[in-house]
Amino acid sequence: MIMKNFTCLVILLSSALGFSQNYPINFEESGFGADWTWTVFENETNPPLEIIANPDPSGINTSSTVAKFTALQAGMPFAGVESMHGSDIGTFNLTAENAIVRIKVWKSVISDVGIKFATPAGASTGEIKVPNTLIDQWEELTFDFTGVIDEPSSTGIDQIIIFPDFAARTSDNIIYWDDIQFGETLGLGDSPMNSLISYPNPVSSAWNVQCDEPIVSLTLFNILGQELFKTYPNQNFYSLNTNSFQSGIYLARIASKQGSKVIKFIKN
Repeated sequence: MIMKNFTCLVILLSSALGFSQNYPINFEESGFGADWTWTVFENETNPPLEIIANPDPSGINTSSTVAKFTALQAGMPFAGVESMHGSDIGTFNLTAENAIVRIKVWKSVISDVGIKFATPAGASTGEIKVPNTLIDQWEELTFDFTGVIDEPSSTGIDQIIIFPDFAARTSDNIIYWDDIQFGETLGLGDSPMNSLISYPNPVSSAWNVQCDEPIVSLTLFNILGQELFKTYPNQNFYSLNTNSFQSGIYLARIASKQGSKVIKFIKN
């Protein structure tokens, strides 16, 4: 598997699971997505999806190449783009190991992003919609498809469909998106955050995180890489109450405009 911008710590998916699934979708020359056949739909004149240099290589996404989608004001709210059936993403089933899907987006407006999957016969999982909470910066959104595992639509999937701006529009909106991941993947030191400090460790009650820049997001995982909690402090200091946590090892991914970093701490 090709990973970018971080060293892999926890991967609960791999080719060993027997899926012929192509990911992460990162639009890099040596990765997946850049040479796929993407078709835009319900977007008035349907301007094609563009693969371009990252216009804002900062924060949680310093990669070289991203996708650019122009959502036209006259387009339908559900305007989107889809990969080609029988190619591109491969063929796979949704399972507990890959039903959590993540995508990085850069948007100038707040609106839903939708993702769904389809089979060769056209059976669809139905879209899951998640709104971005930040504008003019990269943000990672999480989509949970565990509710459709074992449904007919989750077996033999060979297409992904993205709705980058699922809303009625008062203007044309440009959305950048990148780095679609399946399953829980954590990275250590995705990019430098030299000012980040955390304490105490081990922790009995409050675990504190401090950074020179506002902390954009803090995501907590257990040692298996399962997401337990996510918050958006948007301040330089955040205190996490761990009183209800069981004893053990936890991982926290902290993101600011400097980048992101994963920190391990022990709960007594």
